[in-house]
Amino acid sequence: MRHALLNLEESRIREVANAGMGRSDVLAFWFGESDEGTPDVVRQAAIDSLQRGETFYAHNLGLPELRAEVAAYTSRLHRPVGADRIAITSGGVNALMLAVQALVDAGDEVVAVTPVWPNLTAQPLIMGADLRCVSLRPQPGGAWALDMAELLAAITPATKLLVVNAPNNPTGWTLTAQEQQGILAHCRTTGTWILADEVYERLYYEPTANGCAPSFLDLAEPEDRLVVVHSFSKSFLMTGWRLGWLVMPPSMTHHMGKLVEFNTSCASVFTQRAGIAALQHADAITPRVVAHLKQCRDTLVPLLQALPGVEVASARGGMYAFFRLPGHGDSLATAKRLVAEAGLGLAPGNAFGEEAQGWLRWCFASKDPQRLVQGVERLKNWLGL
Repeated sequence: MRHALLNLEESRIREVANAGMGRSDVLAFWFGESDEGTPDVVRQAAIDSLQRGETFYAHNLGLPELRAEVAAYTSRLHRPVGADRIAITSGGVNALMLAVQALVDAGDEVVAVTPVWPNLTAQPLIMGADLRCVSLRPQPGGAWALDMAELLAAITPATKLLVVNAPNNPTGWTLTAQEQQGILAHCRTTGTWILADEVYERLYYEPTANGCAPSFLDLAEPEDRLVVVHSFSKSFLMTGWRLGWLVMPPSMTHHMGKLVEFNTSCASVFTQRAGIAALQHADAITPRVVAHLKQCRDTLVPLLQALPGVEVASARGGMYAFFRLPGHGDSLATAKRLVAEAGLGLAPGNAFGEEAQGWLRWCFASKDPQRLVQGVERLKNWLGL
């Protein structure tokens, strides 16, 4: 087997979850998904598709109807995007891997902003890339911030790809439009591609005209070296459906179709029909999801902030509270103890980068916010408070 595979670390999030899965007494907040089911109108679209017998292959790039809906949806939120820049994928993870496969050769230099969901750093390593990480830094009170000068200095003409996730999983950090403009301008001069994971753009709690976090798609020209990844998972409560999309330069789309063919062939038709329904009902689904998540955030974060010594900031975007417990420096050991001793399932911070050692991630996407209150009580009792 390839050394890149043999040396690949297993997910520490899964390591903690595997220790508690199947236990009915565990309150699980380790994965990045809501415990609320997919809206009925979306599920019904898939059921109708199956009843019509739509169980065959689709175009590599996705159903033309879905690509058109994605283009229209994106254009409502950002600058106009044509369907010729869209590829439908079998989930956001698949979209990210396809983008890395398309852009990275073995030995290429890739810069990633961390801490970040581990897939984004693992995928370049799978391709044999030379990975360099630029870390966000924790600020007093628990917020995280980016040193723009440090990032731009790390991106040189030798840098093939910049990987950035904002709003960020796990910290909730979000790029400003001014920072995105600076990154885009710099990468134009160095010839560096940008891979922007923007799957949390709608899960944003600051007031904006379009209801989104700042996006590179607000600024970039069609032929800029920019690939943006999106997913139906978070904004439409569709994690298990495995459906996402890519926005890319139009000259790249045909070649992306070739990669899709050799990875998955296509996303399933009935799943794509569900995606069409989700986008057609986006104005009813997503604002309700975001309002509920804000309620969950505003329930959990003050309770954590009230615990002595705990550092946690209210995330501007995403679905996570990222916090640090005093005297508990080993994230993985702490997370495992919390499962075993408190019945509380959280993700260890060092799963997202060693700079997040000592931190824990709590997914607050709970259908019943009272579960969050119960979880804090378990944490409080475990701490002996």
